[in-house]
Amino acid sequence: MSFLNAEWRKLVLANYEVDPNILEKYIPAHTELDTWNGRCYVSLVGFMFVNTKMLGMKIPFHINFEEVNLRFYVKHKSNGEYKRGVVFIKEIVPLPAITLVANTLYKEHYETQPMRHKWESNDKNQIVSYEWKNKKSWQEITVKADIESQVIEAGSEAEFITEHYWGYTKINENKTFEYEVTHPVWEIYPVQQHCIHIDFGEVYGRDFEILNTVEPTSVMLAEGSTITVEKVNRIKPQL
Repeated sequence: MSFLNAEWRKLVLANYEVDPNILEKYIPAHTELDTWNGRCYVSLVGFMFVNTKMLGMKIPFHINFEEVNLRFYVKHKSNGEYKRGVVFIKEIVPLPAITLVANTLYKEHYETQPMRHKWESNDKNQIVSYEWKNKKSWQEITVKADIESQVIEAGSEAEFITEHYWGYTKINENKTFEYEVTHPVWEIYPVQQHCIHIDFGEVYGRDFEILNTVEPTSVMLAEGSTITVEKVNRIKPQL
């Protein structure tokens, strides 16, 4: 049985090209940075958890909720093949119980903050927005996108960003946790406009305050799908 079953819906992804040196100290043992066309990315991702079940059970008041995370991309070589995954700098949710479970069992970097979202649509476009209150200031990522979705092109940046199916967590300099995330290939909606009001340095630390002064290389809206999160394992070094 999967540890978590849910839907991830209306994923807003703002992608930034960064200097790989910024991420060096965050890279888990036994993994290496994964790049696309020589470019190293971090992504700000906002979405909704929907119909969430933990070990097959729905927990009251913990079924539908927002998440916003900052992540980057790595790969781990296992049995001669690479597994492509993500590492989270921080994951923000509105529910303290989610933070407790994720940080305790998966050793992730969750924080609990007040959150809200907006989904609006008409015949021509849709607006998807995620906000969270960091200390006294509301942070925001919002997109206006087409109403019709498109298939993600093979070999594209969008494919690279959306198709990483493993999570890796740095425990210490030698120990790494790994878990699998399963979902079908997603479709995306072309984004017409975006608005990002975030103090990256305040929310994510001084290493990422440079994102305050640069534009994302791309902004995407993915429809999402059902997903599973499998049980966590410790990576064993390859001999």
